Amino acid sequence: MPHTIALGTSDTSIDYCVTLRPKGSDDSPMPQLSRIGVSLDSELLDRFDKFIAEKGYDNRSEAFRDLIRDRLVGTAVVVSKAPVVGTVTLIYDHHTRLLPEKLADLQHEHHEVVISTLHAHLDHDTCLEVILLRGKSHDVQQLADKLISAKGVRHGRLVMSSPETVLPHRHSHG
Repeated sequence: MPHTIALGTSDTSIDYCVTLRPKGSDDSPMPQLSRIGVSLDSELLDRFDKFIAEKGYDNRSEAFRDLIRDRLVGTAVVVSKAPVVGTVTLIYDHHTRLLPEKLADLQHEHHEVVISTLHAHLDHDTCLEVILLRGKSHDVQQLADKLISAKGVRHGRLVMSSPETVLPHRHSHG
């Protein structure tokens, strides 16, 4: 049953809906929604509206839901045994002595975490590698740290997500 929280209204108060989906609920096409109110100072609200317009959101509710999901996922992936998926993006000079071999060896040593690798040649000297990972967050983080810190890697970044914490995402990004 939807819950409505009535808060005072003003030009800096926003009402929006948050998707709540209880564990074990059916996969009905429309999840149950709850309406809540949030009060923000005018400057923060203006900045938020500009942000969501730049990102292409249709409304504030969609933006709030994505921000909440992102925060929940970010919290979940720091638990060392949390199951996660992730990508490690590396940019490196392939002429660095033995670097391509070292990166490949690290991936083979951790084959239980590595799902797939995409390799692209950006120019004569520079390669881009995107490595798909799946496992416990500690193991994924540990491998990413080894890959990113390898001598010759110019830039590296790990992005992790936890599929178990993500609620169904039911809107379009038109």
